[in-house]
Amino acid sequence: MSDSPRATRPWRIPPAAARALAWCGAIAYPILLYVAVLNEHEPTGVRLFPPTVLAVLTLPLLRRRPLPTLTLILAGSFATTLMAASKLAAVYPFGGSGPAWQIGYLQALVTDLAVGWIAATQRRRTALVAAVSALAVQIAAVGYYRTGSDDFVSGVVLLALLLALAWMTGYLVQERRAHAETVRAQAAVQAVTAERLRIARELHDTVAHSMGVIAIQAGTGRRVIDAQPGEARNALAVIESTSRDTLAGLRRMLGTLRQAEPDGAPQAPAPVLADVDRLVATIEDGGVRVAVEWLGVRRPLPADVELSAYRIVQEGITNVVRHAGTDECQVIIDYQEDQLSIEITDEGLGPGAAGTGYGITGMRERATLLHGQFTAGPRPEGGFRVAARLPVTAGTR
Repeated sequence: MSDSPRATRPWRIPPAAARALAWCGAIAYPILLYVAVLNEHEPTGVRLFPPTVLAVLTLPLLRRRPLPTLTLILAGSFATTLMAASKLAAVYPFGGSGPAWQIGYLQALVTDLAVGWIAATQRRRTALVAAVSALAVQIAAVGYYRTGSDDFVSGVVLLALLLALAWMTGYLVQERRAHAETVRAQAAVQAVTAERLRIARELHDTVAHSMGVIAIQAGTGRRVIDAQPGEARNALAVIESTSRDTLAGLRRMLGTLRQAEPDGAPQAPAPVLADVDRLVATIEDGGVRVAVEWLGVRRPLPADVELSAYRIVQEGITNVVRHAGTDECQVIIDYQEDQLSIEITDEGLGPGAAGTGYGITGMRERATLLHGQFTAGPRPEGGFRVAARLPVTAGTR
């Protein structure tokens, strides 16, 4: 194997270390925010910018653990607003809590952005829990920087409207993304259905009429073979001629379906599982490490199982290269007694919207045609997993 691509590959943080850093940053956010405002004698105007920038510490964890991250944001926001209100009240004794409202509304804005992101990426129940929790904390904090019943009510109404706007924006983004995914899935299904219908029409036009003629001539020959041998020979001649013409038409149709080059160049042999090593070598030359683990006793399998298994491995690795954002993946090929199991996993970002495209649809279709099982989706611990189980007939064990 070549060492040069690995030697030039940039170093990346291991996934476990990245998760640990994300948690550390999110936990440090409320502490650093409190300290930043505490050390400011008058945290107003441009001095509010540095504490606001600290919100970026929560972003890496917000994607994987939205509710715990939102809890840390709310804790920092409430503590900071409370401290700022009590601190600035001494500086502005005749103005209620003075400029503390700036900090309160700014922290509410950060919270609303987090709620909007959760509404755009998480389930509706999770988004509703996030919105209700955020509104409760904001209402609890508004009484410390808004004095008087009128100011309190107007502050609560404003905060509720801003939070509702953020939540609805995120919800509409999610609905639009779900609609786009549905349209893509429907397009894939329609493409598969159209191809099946086209092949069915070709087969019907080529076979149905010929098989009808063959059946009629075979019945005629059977009835007259004793009394009129000549007629029986004529029936057999028609059967021979019709079957030859039908076979020639089927060969032409299959050749058209399999043809990859306009000039009808000879086709290469269909790939099999033994070609996975060569596929892996090609992928690794492009900078992605593929660890292949062979389990069970390797043996020849039916041609359709070999081809489908190879294509599933090929497409799964291709999705990692194109969409996962990682430089390594794992492939497990397990020869079991009555089935072949395939699993492709990675610790990357996942295919996202691209993962619902024709690649996964094609893999699922290959497994279904062999009466197998196929699953694909994000892993709870991060990354993406593709798994297929293809039945193997008893004659190939």
